[in-house]
Amino acid sequence: MRDYDESIAFLGQWGRFQQVVFFLLCSTIVPNGFGAFTLVFLTDMPSHHCLVPDDNLTEDWRRATIPVEVVNGKEEQSRCSRYRLDVVRNLSAQGFVPGRDVNLTDLEQEACVDGWSYSTDTYTSTVVSEFNLVCSEEWKQPLTATVYFLGSLCGSFFSGLLSDKFGRKPILFATVALQTVFTFILVYSASWLMLTILLFINGLGQISNFVAALVLGAEIFTGNVRVLYSSLGTCLGFTLGYMMLPAFAYFIRDWRSLTLALALPGLLYIPHWWFIPESPRWLLSQGRVEEAEAIVRKAAKWNKLQAPPVIFEICSEDEDKTEVKESHSFFDLLRTHNIRFTTILLCWVSFTMMTGYFGLSFSTAQLHDDPIHQLLHLSSHRVPLLLIQFVPETLPHMSLALEILGKYALTAGVSMIFTYTSELYPTPLRNTATGTTSTISRVGACFAPFLLTLRIYLKGLPHIVMGSLCVVSIFATLFLPESFGRPLPETIQAMYKRERIRCPCISGGEQNVHVHHQDSLI
Repeated sequence: MRDYDESIAFLGQWGRFQQVVFFLLCSTIVPNGFGAFTLVFLTDMPSHHCLVPDDNLTEDWRRATIPVEVVNGKEEQSRCSRYRLDVVRNLSAQGFVPGRDVNLTDLEQEACVDGWSYSTDTYTSTVVSEFNLVCSEEWKQPLTATVYFLGSLCGSFFSGLLSDKFGRKPILFATVALQTVFTFILVYSASWLMLTILLFINGLGQISNFVAALVLGAEIFTGNVRVLYSSLGTCLGFTLGYMMLPAFAYFIRDWRSLTLALALPGLLYIPHWWFIPESPRWLLSQGRVEEAEAIVRKAAKWNKLQAPPVIFEICSEDEDKTEVKESHSFFDLLRTHNIRFTTILLCWVSFTMMTGYFGLSFSTAQLHDDPIHQLLHLSSHRVPLLLIQFVPETLPHMSLALEILGKYALTAGVSMIFTYTSELYPTPLRNTATGTTSTISRVGACFAPFLLTLRIYLKGLPHIVMGSLCVVSIFATLFLPESFGRPLPETIQAMYKRERIRCPCISGGEQNVHVHHQDSLI
């Protein structure tokens, strides 16, 4: 059979068909932009202290019941303890004045047995304030985000396998439906356990939806449009959702109402089913030539062009290959030395990128008293992450600038790694490979919320770890093959012909080190 791009060249690259599919696919990625980052607002920890019931206490004793502690050189009310209320009641009834008649440091303290009082300056309600994820239960706050990313991790892996087996389109819409339905159900969470279970299921569709849309578009479009879609279109869809989130959160300060508002856009994607086609490349890889031709003929009709009588010419040799066509699985990514080496390097780079990306995203709440305004700033190179620790506390705007610069570089890297992966692997393995690297990247996302807790040992330690991991990933990319200006590989054999990136720093004289992947197939 002729090359796929040659077979459909008569369609052109930017007709009505390509335009409609381009923008509809980009729109399906929008929910992924606000999906994971919703947790920045849902799990934010408002200022809080022990609740003091309305007892017969004087105003002086009511203010003095919460101990004052020094945190980072500043005095603030204790979050997790108060003076014993029965002792305070007794002293108040006797007319003693705190600080004058009674030395408060001599009083015994107790835990917040009556609950907590939360500040409503920024939020009317969050998951933390509703389910009391503070003090002894504070470990549940980062775990909430981690459970979501565990769901995303599982979804990335299995959706890739399912997409290569059952098609790109069914998995794309299944993951959109999964996110929409379980985001609606999330509104009715009655406990933290129920919330985390629903978040896990919701996470199954989050990045899976992105990967399915990315691969589907990369296989439908050709030439410059494919490059434009993979590198810019998908990122713009994600960024649009990312920018919508703080706007929603600014006007909706209750976590249940915010969740409901973010679930509603999912209903708009129902009509998309009739306009977004299956990938003809995938259909051809499955031997379903008639269905692939039907889609291309429909595209020709939309573009007002006349399709040739035979679009995909199948010779006898191709028919024989179809009859003995092998089924592919995840293990094909590790079967030969070169593919295994490429897969491992891509997984490492994806892991480090996503660790830094979500680490910076979830540190938003620590950058500013109001994370809504801070995320608006972030919406608009790895070395800046290492430099943050040297910025004096008296220069907070410089720290913010370095955070934004680091986020910019990581965002560019994350967007490119998905595109790059989809261009390296052949059609039968493309979604499996992209899903697998995405799965490993989710491990980094799961790790990110707990990485931020390292600040209790050393304030700059999270940034040191994130920056160091990313610097190592820079050197790993030097050993990856090049995909620029190359057609998408249709078979595993075509992938062997990829060449590694030429690196001037490891060249000798006039001869560049240039290693072919087909040199070793063991």
